[in-house]
Amino acid sequence: MASLQQTCPCGSGATYDACCGRFHRGAALPVSPEELMRARYAAYAVGETDYVFRTWHPRTRPDDLSPDPDLEWTGLEILDSGEDWVEFVASWSRSGTPGSMHERSRFEQRGKRWVYVDGEVS
Repeated sequence: MASLQQTCPCGSGATYDACCGRFHRGAALPVSPEELMRARYAAYAVGETDYVFRTWHPRTRPDDLSPDPDLEWTGLEILDSGEDWVEFVASWSRSGTPGSMHERSRFEQRGKRWVYVDGEVS
């Protein structure tokens, strides 16, 4: 779990508590796909896999979201976004070796909540 006053892992520049932490603890809901994408990235980065599970469309989410203990998420860059999608690059390090994932994610609203549906990794 992240310290509430540290900078949020999503790259917004705000504190974790004022940014994605409020989503993770249920005090607010993301109002756009980009906000949800940032919150989901931050959840991976701080180990809030329950949040990742809750924000994944039930039709497409996997049964197990156990984190990789050797993987550290190190940065997020939002490349573009639209009404129901976000294109991003997420950087990571596995046992000291850096890498990145480029994805265009699709989102859907269920009730008043945005959920992640799926994505195309390039």
